[in-house]
Amino acid sequence: MSCNGNRIKVTDLHLRLDAEWTVDRKQADRLRVTGCISRILCPDHSQVRIQTQKQFTGVYQCVVATFSNEGVHGFFKGMFLPLATVSMTSSVVFGTYRNCLQCLSQARGAGGGSNTKLDVFLSGLAGGVAQISVMAPGDIVKVRLQCQTESKRGGSSLPKPKYRGPVHCLLSIVREEGFLGLYRGALPLMLRDGPSFATYFLTYATICEWLTGGSRKASDWSAVMLAGGIAGMAGWTIGTPMDVIKARLQMDGAREKKRYKGFLHCVTETARVEGAGVFFRSLGINCLRAFPVNMVVFFTYEVLTGFLRAGPEGVDPPLGME
Repeated sequence: MSCNGNRIKVTDLHLRLDAEWTVDRKQADRLRVTGCISRILCPDHSQVRIQTQKQFTGVYQCVVATFSNEGVHGFFKGMFLPLATVSMTSSVVFGTYRNCLQCLSQARGAGGGSNTKLDVFLSGLAGGVAQISVMAPGDIVKVRLQCQTESKRGGSSLPKPKYRGPVHCLLSIVREEGFLGLYRGALPLMLRDGPSFATYFLTYATICEWLTGGSRKASDWSAVMLAGGIAGMAGWTIGTPMDVIKARLQMDGAREKKRYKGFLHCVTETARVEGAGVFFRSLGINCLRAFPVNMVVFFTYEVLTGFLRAGPEGVDPPLGME
C-alpha cells in the first residue's frame, strides 16, 4: 500500500513537471516569435552610426546619407546574425527570468506566494545579464557591418568595405583579435542589458497592473500595447548611455588607430571630449522606435498566448508579476 502510494506521488510529480515543461516550451516559442518581430521591425542602423561616427549629426541626415550612398540594403546591414540567434537569446532571457521568479518565490517558503516588484526587477536583471553569453558575438558583428559606410555598388576607384558579410566579419574578428574579440564591449553590454531588462519587465508589469486593476482573466489590448510601448522607452532610457560606450569599444581599432585603453578610459575620454550629452545622443531615435515596436511585440505575445493557452485559466505571462 505504501509503495502504491509512493508510486502515485511520483507519478503526480512527473505529470506536474511535464505540464510545467510544456508551458515553458510554449512560452519560449512565443518569445522567439516576438523576438524575431522586434529585430525585423527595428533595425538599429542609424542609432549605431550616430553613436560612433561624428559625420552623422542627426537621424534625418543619417537616413538620407545612407540611402543615397548604400540604398535600402544599407539599413539592414548586420541583421543576419542577430536574427539567426534571436531564438537562443530569447530562450536564455526567458528561462533565466522565469527560473529566478520561481526561486525567489520558493525562497520565501510557505508555498512561495506571489512575486513582488523587487522579484520582477531582480529576475529581469539576471535575464538581461545572462543573455550576453550568446548575444555578444552577433552584436559586435552587427555593429561592425553597420558602421561600414562604403558601398558595394561603388566603382573601382572607391574604397571597398572591409567585411564582405556577417560570416566574413565573424571570421576576421577571430583571426585578427582572437576568440575574445567577439566579446569586446561585453561589460558595457552587460551594464546596458541588465538594468534595461529589469526596468523593462518591471515597467510593463506595473503599468499593466495599474491599467487592468490586477485582473488577468482577459487581455486589455490597449493596456497591453500602452504598457509595452512605455516599457520599451523606459528600458532604452536606462540603457542608452552604456549602449554608446559599447558601440565605441566594439568599433575601436576596427577602422582606425585604437583610441581607448578600456571601459573606464572610454567613458572618461568620451565625456571629456564630447561632453555628458553624448551619452544620450541616440536616445531620441531609441525611444522613437522602442514605443511602436514594443507595442507590436507585446500585442503579438498576448495574441499567441491566447492561441496556446491550455486551460480556461490560461498561462501566466512571463513578463509580469505572479
